[in-house]
Amino acid sequence: MNEAILLKTGEIALKGLNRGSFEDILVKNIRWRLKPFGAFDIQRAQSTITVRPKSDDIDLDEVCDAMGKVFGIAAYSRALVTEKDLGTILRDAVAYLKDDLSGIRTFKVEAKRSDKSFPYKSPEISREVGAALLSAYPHLRVDVHHPQMTVIVEIRDFAAYIHGAQREGAGGMPVSSSGQALLLVSGGIDSPVAGYMMARRGLKISAIHFVSPPYTSARALDKVETLLQTLTDYTGNITFYCVPFTKLQEAIRDHCPEELFTIIMRRLMMEIAVRVARAHDLPALITGESLGQVASQTILSLAATNAASDRPVFRPLIGMDKKDIVAIARKINTFETSILPYEDCCTVFTPKRPKTRPTLRYVEESQALFDFEPLLAEAVENIEEKVIRLEW
Repeated sequence: MNEAILLKTGEIALKGLNRGSFEDILVKNIRWRLKPFGAFDIQRAQSTITVRPKSDDIDLDEVCDAMGKVFGIAAYSRALVTEKDLGTILRDAVAYLKDDLSGIRTFKVEAKRSDKSFPYKSPEISREVGAALLSAYPHLRVDVHHPQMTVIVEIRDFAAYIHGAQREGAGGMPVSSSGQALLLVSGGIDSPVAGYMMARRGLKISAIHFVSPPYTSARALDKVETLLQTLTDYTGNITFYCVPFTKLQEAIRDHCPEELFTIIMRRLMMEIAVRVARAHDLPALITGESLGQVASQTILSLAATNAASDRPVFRPLIGMDKKDIVAIARKINTFETSILPYEDCCTVFTPKRPKTRPTLRYVEESQALFDFEPLLAEAVENIEEKVIRLEW
């Protein structure tokens, strides 16, 4: 059977003269994701990318699942490729849709004729295909308002395509089309979701995590790497920087006011993240902070943290409720890992009464009570770097 996958590009279609560059990046990402499945022909025209396997032994269901996680694809469908001849289309629609139509009672047909040289207009195509399906499957009836299935016939440049309703894609923009950024990732629910959301806007994600043995365990680090492994389904490979943070946290505990432990800790994390970003040409940082969620995420606390960075800090969750963040975490399969009871260094030396309205001057003066620079340099010097790769 001659089948293909039709990929609709969505938001990219709204781009102007630079639209081609976005499509080039998307096609490159698609080719990379298709590598483990075999060889394919890829054509693009009229906001649609057509992926056709070069052999019959390729599992197109698995390919569809992979394409559903590629950012930049708004919708996708598995389709029969046939001749641009109405009689052939009617015959092939009856045969190809047999299994799908056998389990439903109502349907409708939509036709899309992007090739205007085809002698039948869209309403005529819809009417003829609908009549052929009703004749072949008398248990069906047409319901144009609330059908159980929508049959779509597309007359395009290279062929005609017959398929059921499109499935929703990952949407957004192709990864790397907006540049790169460094994600500060903990083992919690929020930061993986933040990374997912910014990758969806076209950022290539690297990640940085802070460990404080013996206060944090090896299982806590494994948890973070598992979260990033899950994200690679959407983001592609992630360069991961693991920072030893124990000495810095102990210095905060020993030399700074307890009420500012968390804020100073986050400022030092930000300073290290900036150094890593600068060294690897990463123009922005990403965090999973949500306004007012905890004491270190009030407006003044965030301002004190921001002051430690010389580059933009993206906070895609800033206005979201926790239930909405959890819903996305469940969707991308990070939630169950995030709630495993292996705590990260953000929970080490947590103050009993954290300050929620700190002034930047007070924070900076408190941080200056100890010279953190040698410990910052040591931490950066001992960063462990690895690449967490998409598992084929």
